[in-house]
Amino acid sequence: MPRTVAVTGMFVAAILEVGSNAVVRAGLRGRTWLLVLLGGLGLAGYGVIVNLLPMDFSKVLPSYIVFFALVSLALGHLIFREAIPVSTWLGVGVMLVGSAIVQFGAPP
Repeated sequence: MPRTVAVTGMFVAAILEVGSNAVVRAGLRGRTWLLVLLGGLGLAGYGVIVNLLPMDFSKVLPSYIVFFALVSLALGHLIFREAIPVSTWLGVGVMLVGSAIVQFGAPP
């Protein structure tokens, strides 16, 4: 599988997961159960997309976590106007290093 397909799939899954979580959050805060249901359907869609990637399960989720974190930070900043502290960026950097070790480490 070309890396561009994996990267694109992970970004699409992350956008769907983070966006769906935001919809669930809005539904719970506004007591709008239709939004909670729609967000739940989106979360199911994320699960399908990330599991369609032809990668070992033990490698796909550790790699995906970095995409999830980056999209979460972007949406948190852009939509919810949250300030992202340096410590959070450092933590995501550690996650990136860990993900690279999992993805590119020696096979068993």
